[in-house]
Amino acid sequence: MEEWQKDFSEFLDTVAEQMEDFFLEISKEVTEVVNTLVDVSEEIAVQVQGAFSDEIEQYATELVNPILEAYFGFEGIVETATQPMIQAVEPMLSQHPVCAGCRHYHGQVYSGNLLVCGMHPYGVGEGADTCPDKELTVWKSPYFNAEGQFFFGGDDDW
Repeated sequence: MEEWQKDFSEFLDTVAEQMEDFFLEISKEVTEVVNTLVDVSEEIAVQVQGAFSDEIEQYATELVNPILEAYFGFEGIVETATQPMIQAVEPMLSQHPVCAGCRHYHGQVYSGNLLVCGMHPYGVGEGADTCPDKELTVWKSPYFNAEGQFFFGGDDDW
């Protein structure tokens, strides 16, 4: 082989090695830059998420709280308004039919024990047809009379 061919071959080998070293260094630097960008972007994402989550939570609280307050307030009103009906119906459907319509009827369970009323915590005796302490509930409604019985006053009321 001639000398110029040998020199040219060595020149090509040297250029190839230098190009390889150049690209290896470039790839290392690009990798470092990308890793730095990833770290910075993660920090930014955490800060943005923290800022947005606080604002979203605040807006959600401001939006949802009035709705929940209205709902629970309405639930209490409905419970209060239906209490005479619940107290009058539950004894008829349970084991204390004598207590139906009595204003003393409580009918709530505490720690697994039923409190029937303030006068007779366990109810009147079994087989009793009347209660000596019974006072009828007086419902304040145009559709209930003084004895607590439902009546319809005529077509004008509907």
